Amino acid sequence: MDKIIGMGNALVDILITLKDDTLLHKMDLPKGSMQLIDDNKLKHINQEFADISRHMATGGSAANTILALSRLGASVGFIGKIGNDECGNFFRDNLHENGIEDKLQTGNLPSGIASAFITPDGERTFGTYLGAASNLRAEDITLDMFKGYTYLYIEGYLVQDHEMILRAIELAKEAGLQICLDMASYNVVEADKEFFTLLINKYVDILFANEEEAKTFTGKELEEALETLAKMCSIAILKVGANGSYIRKGTEEVHSPAIPIKK
Repeated sequence: MDKIIGMGNALVDILITLKDDTLLHKMDLPKGSMQLIDDNKLKHINQEFADISRHMATGGSAANTILALSRLGASVGFIGKIGNDECGNFFRDNLHENGIEDKLQTGNLPSGIASAFITPDGERTFGTYLGAASNLRAEDITLDMFKGYTYLYIEGYLVQDHEMILRAIELAKEAGLQICLDMASYNVVEADKEFFTLLINKYVDILFANEEEAKTFTGKELEEALETLAKMCSIAILKVGANGSYIRKGTEEVHSPAIPIKK
């Protein structure tokens, strides 16, 4: 089986279930978005939600995908940066427990934390303190990291560091890997549309986007957006929640339905 290495923000998720959207408005977190927060905002969130039950899990967009692939039996690895702390140890231990090849770097900042707020409609909203995850730098990436792999899977949340993501992609291409990019969040796409265009046109082989991200990037609705994206790379995958995914390669299109769930 082809080996897949993911690269992204190594985060620990703090999952909090809300009764409604009231606290999202109070914390100035746009529903469905991912907002980067600083130390002070993290402390404010912790105080606001101190009495609400929460669940801790390893997170980060690419790391979640790699974890799911490992549980499906794929051979996988992960590149990211953690702090030398309890959350960092929690993240690393989870990689090892799931047979994921550990290519983690350790930084001086605390490990990144993603506060994930889940509303009754199933939507998730993130307030993300990147911490050490944001300090993954171009000089941390080496050619050896990609040897033996077939695909590099990158989350769109990394695009804030153009130099680092370009170095990783170029080294991966040098090692013969195909590049997979998940757009990650509509507001991230909106903020850096020009760089996303460069990546997709020049480097990306397989592109993943949801409806909001695709519309933000192309200005078009589902079918037209998918067609536009598929002209820019080899394979485009448009994720449509409960309706599954649409996959397009050239003029060939496949619909993969979602498995229905009761809750």
